[in-house]
Amino acid sequence: MTSAATGFFWHERCFWHDPGAIGVFSAPGAYLQPQPASESPESKRRLKNLLEVSGLIDELAVRKPPPASREDLERFHTARYLDALAAGDAGRGGDGGDCAPFMPGSLAAARQSAGLALAAVEAVAGGELSRAYALCRPPGHHAEADRGRGFCLLGNIPVAVMRARALGLVGRVAILDWDVHHGNGQQAAFWQDPEVFTVSLHQAANYPLESGGFEEQGEGEGLGANLNLPLPPGCGIGAYDYAMETLVLPAIEAFAPELIVVACGYDACAKDPLGKMLLNGDAFARMTAQVKALAERCCQGRLVMVHEGGYSEGYVPLCGHAVIQALAGSATAVPDPQNDEIAAWGYQSLQPHQRELIDAWREAWGEAGRLSARRGRPSAGREASE
Repeated sequence: MTSAATGFFWHERCFWHDPGAIGVFSAPGAYLQPQPASESPESKRRLKNLLEVSGLIDELAVRKPPPASREDLERFHTARYLDALAAGDAGRGGDGGDCAPFMPGSLAAARQSAGLALAAVEAVAGGELSRAYALCRPPGHHAEADRGRGFCLLGNIPVAVMRARALGLVGRVAILDWDVHHGNGQQAAFWQDPEVFTVSLHQAANYPLESGGFEEQGEGEGLGANLNLPLPPGCGIGAYDYAMETLVLPAIEAFAPELIVVACGYDACAKDPLGKMLLNGDAFARMTAQVKALAERCCQGRLVMVHEGGYSEGYVPLCGHAVIQALAGSATAVPDPQNDEIAAWGYQSLQPHQRELIDAWREAWGEAGRLSARRGRPSAGREASE
């Protein structure tokens, strides 16, 4: 029997991660003036502050868990990579791999960030909470086993899911990533695992450039357990609604997960400097409500949302508040002066080329039998709980 409470996991330590200025760890060129990195603490800190000011945070079960342990991290990451991070952290900093710069002190923040995701997943999978939001920073969905990538040092979601499965709290898990960039970290972590279904809804050919195609569907026993939807730049509310309703939600429901985890990035919003999509706060809230309803149908409401990207310091807090309000089923709203303006922009409706692309993906996925039958059987733990 699960609690109706919605958890909110955060820690000040996460805001202290410093990626350094652009150009610190790579030659900026003679005419590039140094500037702060796009991944700053402000969008996350402002979200937490907005929850305080609106009073929504008082309706949540607020938790400040400990950082992830080395043992937990090694379920996903190699010891060599973790040692390299520690050496750089103890020195002058460095780059975790590919566009993942950090300064001294960042490892503590990254371990704390992973600890938030880990504790949120454990609380929901174990029945202490029915759903949760983890305000993680640095983000994690690009980190791979042996390197950091794209502002991400540690794989927050893979670390959390692997621990929960190791403890026997959950078997089948669906991970939905709607960050504007491809969720390559989760894809790589569970590439051959038929018990974890990874779905990424992202902007095509953004970051990473070499991954995120529809044809990438897993390998070996994990074939069919990975679904990528690389949407063309310029997609708005209509395209996201159509993709969610016709393919993403049906595919997850066909998988029959025991837990759903959302990699909740906000860089598909219309105000983001690193994406070319057109979503507003209402769109993120609607996707949250849809996934929440799906979790109620297929896994007793077990849903965890893990904060990922989003680089508009002014707009991410409004989108995030709308998401957490929807997650908690709260009436505590804040006015979004840009929401209706964004919704009225041109090309927000589903465009013919977008429909054609999504329909082709749905047809191909259906022809493979992945929308008509559950792959595998629920675990004994899930059967016993139902």
